[in-house]
Amino acid sequence: MMDIDPALQGAMETFFEESRDLLQEMEQILLGVETHGLEAEQLNALFRAAHTIKGSAGLFGLDPLVRFTHRLENLLDRIRAGQQAFDAEQMVPLLLACADHLGAYLVMLQGADAFQPDFLAEDVRLLEALEAVQRRQAEGILPGLASDHPAPPVVQRAYKPAAPDQPRKPHRAGWHISLRFGVDTFRDGMDPLSFLQYLRQMGEILGLVTLTDQLPKLSALDPESCYLGFEIAFASAASKAEIVAVFDFVKDSCTLHILPSHDQLPDYLRMIESLPEADQRIGEILVAIGSLTPEELQQALGQQQEEEKHSGEHHPLGEILVAAQMVPEPLVQGALAKQQQQRGQRQMLRIHAEELDQLVDLVGELVIASASNRLRAQEEDRELRVEAAVQVARLVEEIRDRALHLRMIEVNEIFQRFPRVVRDTAKQLSKDIRLEIRGEQTELDKSMAEKIVDPLMHLVRNAMDHGIESAAIRQASGKDPQGRILLQARHDASGILIEVQDDGAGLQRDKILRKAIEKGLVQEDQKLSDTEVFSLIFAPGFSTAEKISDISGRGVGMDVVKQNIESIRGGIDIESQPGQGTTIRIRLPLTLSIIDGFVVRIGKGLFVIPSDAVEECVEYPQVEATGYLQLRGQPLPLLDLAAMFQVERSVSSRRNVIVVGQGSERIGVLVGAILGNQQTVIKPLGRLFESLPGISAATILGNGELAPILDIAHLLQHHTRSSRTAQPTSSS
Repeated sequence: MMDIDPALQGAMETFFEESRDLLQEMEQILLGVETHGLEAEQLNALFRAAHTIKGSAGLFGLDPLVRFTHRLENLLDRIRAGQQAFDAEQMVPLLLACADHLGAYLVMLQGADAFQPDFLAEDVRLLEALEAVQRRQAEGILPGLASDHPAPPVVQRAYKPAAPDQPRKPHRAGWHISLRFGVDTFRDGMDPLSFLQYLRQMGEILGLVTLTDQLPKLSALDPESCYLGFEIAFASAASKAEIVAVFDFVKDSCTLHILPSHDQLPDYLRMIESLPEADQRIGEILVAIGSLTPEELQQALGQQQEEEKHSGEHHPLGEILVAAQMVPEPLVQGALAKQQQQRGQRQMLRIHAEELDQLVDLVGELVIASASNRLRAQEEDRELRVEAAVQVARLVEEIRDRALHLRMIEVNEIFQRFPRVVRDTAKQLSKDIRLEIRGEQTELDKSMAEKIVDPLMHLVRNAMDHGIESAAIRQASGKDPQGRILLQARHDASGILIEVQDDGAGLQRDKILRKAIEKGLVQEDQKLSDTEVFSLIFAPGFSTAEKISDISGRGVGMDVVKQNIESIRGGIDIESQPGQGTTIRIRLPLTLSIIDGFVVRIGKGLFVIPSDAVEECVEYPQVEATGYLQLRGQPLPLLDLAAMFQVERSVSSRRNVIVVGQGSERIGVLVGAILGNQQTVIKPLGRLFESLPGISAATILGNGELAPILDIAHLLQHHTRSSRTAQPTSSS
């Protein structure tokens, strides 16, 4: 992270997060443009996104980002003004590439990384493309990107944030002045240089960048017109109102924005915090600290009233102030926080994910302590003590639910990445494929969401590469030439179900089986169901692809997909029909930290079965055939956990069968006593024990005893497969 004042650290983090949100919005708009065209409001949204990123980046002194975004903003502004044609076929790829590049800027700046030669080459290539689009407008030609290959590296000074131990500069720029003189400045008898000279009498100009992007070609240049603009870093003890007064003579024809420089923001934020507790409005707070002049406040309020009068929409004053570059967004946020503090209200709070994880961990320890407290109360057998323990446990359970819900996000945060992936991959494959998304409001744990992005990405790209046929083949088989990928999510049996579905050719069962026999994965006379055959594609190194491409085909992806899904206690299965397509289902638990667990005794030890996998409990009839139980006329495979874990079984105690299932698979597990349901905090096993078969994690019970948590997906997968070969009929 860059070396900045701690008081500004939070604002910087907010800038990176909000900039990524804006880039995501830009991408969604641009992807829609290719099929639905560009509407005026969408163009305004693109401009606002670029404008906001540039303005906020300037406040933090991120000059390279400001420079690049300024060129992009300039192009969008010309399109808005009707000075630039918009050819979607050529303009969308350019704007998408620029958005990607801005995203790369954010990553490097946030990580305080030096810009690499490849990145700088891409920077130059895109800047030249933006300039070329505008330069050739007069000829009616809109160039695309010059090349897919990066240009040779150029010598350019890389932006490198100051090292943590690097001393601060002796001078601090108090203001950032953004000045654009009007085109008639010379004709009005004004000299831009005189204003700069006057400004120097009030302080020191620490930095000045002359903007010449409005300068036309020499043949079109009017010597009496002014095309100049300046970005100025100005150190002065003068107030904002005093600096504004310098430009009184040109204030009606020039564009002037004066903002506190980024290293002054902590001082302003501290001034906001130190204001007396009074019922002040946001504009009054900003005027009180000197970051907004009374005239600017009146101008913004007038704009707010006019917009409400004409459109009926009420835009917050802070939004207007930021859009007009009257006040930097961090100060508006600071003023809003002060206003809410003054009014004793708080509607939304941004916090770091790590802090939320720490909170959930503490809640987990609280759950264990509460279970222990309840157990001790029951052992003491004192009624009032037990009632109090039950009350505490109920409150802890409510805290647990609320804490876990804080970490839930909508799956749309993952799905929204895929329109771009499908678009780019389809172009790469020369296929026509559309993406449909459903259930994007389904919620899942944020920590889990981060771990399924890569598996989903691989499944979608694999379906596009190997599943969906070319348009010619689809037409020949009577299908719609346009292929279809469906990505959907929904809640299912106390978990999350995510499906990746394509309408392609489907998996070739015989080809997969033949390949598996060649690789020695199955025996030639072995009988396998369709599901078991399709599951063979998850074997390491397994691939039936005839051609190896950059997208897939090396057989090194599907096994990793399965491993990643199972590492978060999920499961994956495949359904496929020849000529109709393939559906891959991913089942995930709701959370990775705290679950409801079914505590059972096996031998002398206690084990936990995740409650969401439990379907029912029945008493084990001693007369049943070994290995199977007839349950409502159907054979149910049985798994003796005592035998599997090689623990001593208590012969005298009654045995029970717990029916567990996932998807269409179910088995009955033989256990001893059933001790009931309780909240279970999941503890990782550590490297030494993480490969134990049938065990996914462990937990600490209320009595302090360690209890393994059963890996139901593993038990189902391995026991059902071995049971089918000897499965009895329903009449046996």
